[in-house]
Amino acid sequence: MRPALIVAAILMLAGCSPSDPAPTPTTTSSRPTYELSPRTARPDETPLKLPAKQDGETEFVLVGITPKLPSLTGSHIDFDAKGVFYRIRVAATNTGRTNVDFDTRKQLLVTQDGATHVPDDPAMTVKRQPDQFVLGANVRLEFDLYYDIPKDAQPKALKVFGGKTLTDQDDATGTDIPLT
Repeated sequence: MRPALIVAAILMLAGCSPSDPAPTPTTTSSRPTYELSPRTARPDETPLKLPAKQDGETEFVLVGITPKLPSLTGSHIDFDAKGVFYRIRVAATNTGRTNVDFDTRKQLLVTQDGATHVPDDPAMTVKRQPDQFVLGANVRLEFDLYYDIPKDAQPKALKVFGGKTLTDQDDATGTDIPLT
């Protein structure tokens, strides 16, 4: 077979020709985006429209916040907050190529007075939310974080920790995501 015929056959099999234009990007960043269906916010939840923030190889998007819940209802129990509960809906995505050991109990709610609050263990258990898990490569997981904070405290930010990385083996740095 002649070289010109071989080249023509390869181009036909590849489904393109030397004169085909390059594909047009579908977004301004030249990378296409997923079109996800909108979901209805839960009662008393305020959707958050904040930019994604990266900590290590984990990307965080705060989806919604439910403020000042006086009590929670689980499948087998109702119980009151010592102060008030705040529920924050979080989507975490591992943008790396390896697994990330993720701990929801490390995610801190920061209030205006500078105090930090850990997720409330009984609330997380009653509402059946995860505590520690492996976030696989390119895996996205949504979950709720529940905090029991004083009634007069005002949340300012969520300090997120995305798991150990080569540059932060202790996962001690974290990234603040302002709630406004």
